[in-house]
Amino acid sequence: MDLGFDVVEFETTDHVADGEQAPEFTRPLVGDEYWEDVPLADLLDESPVVLVFHPMDGSFPATYVWNEIREREWHESATVVGISISTPYAHKRLIESEGLEDYRLFSDPSNEIAREYGVTHDLDGMAGIEEPRPAVFVLDGEGIVEDAWVAEEWPEFPDYDEIEDAIASL
Repeated sequence: MDLGFDVVEFETTDHVADGEQAPEFTRPLVGDEYWEDVPLADLLDESPVVLVFHPMDGSFPATYVWNEIREREWHESATVVGISISTPYAHKRLIESEGLEDYRLFSDPSNEIAREYGVTHDLDGMAGIEEPRPAVFVLDGEGIVEDAWVAEEWPEFPDYDEIEDAIASL
């Protein structure tokens, strides 16, 4: 079967795992109206927090993941935020085009957050350019990872039901 694209296996990664403390960070958090620098710690008061690492805005995997999350209405049970290398301007366009007004997206053009979480991958054919591999981390109010899913190949998508179970358990 010709998929129209190659399935790419990612190298094994030493990512943040269940039971570990999530690395702290501060980055521009983009909403449907504005953005401002926000530390992860500020979101933990609204636990559970779901961190959704995704490829650049506008890519097939990013759009697919966010449409699924929007349709499942995760915002009703958790604080759900995305993280990618896209700029705040690109995030605003994604929020508007995909109807994500109930969600916010961290802008991390340096990909430093993905490095701290152990979920980076190099973009094919682009020397020195990396982005997050798809990953989802469910955090409790103390910033402890209660559930971690990290893609092992591209494209790969999370088990949304498993993540919903992790959210419901908090």
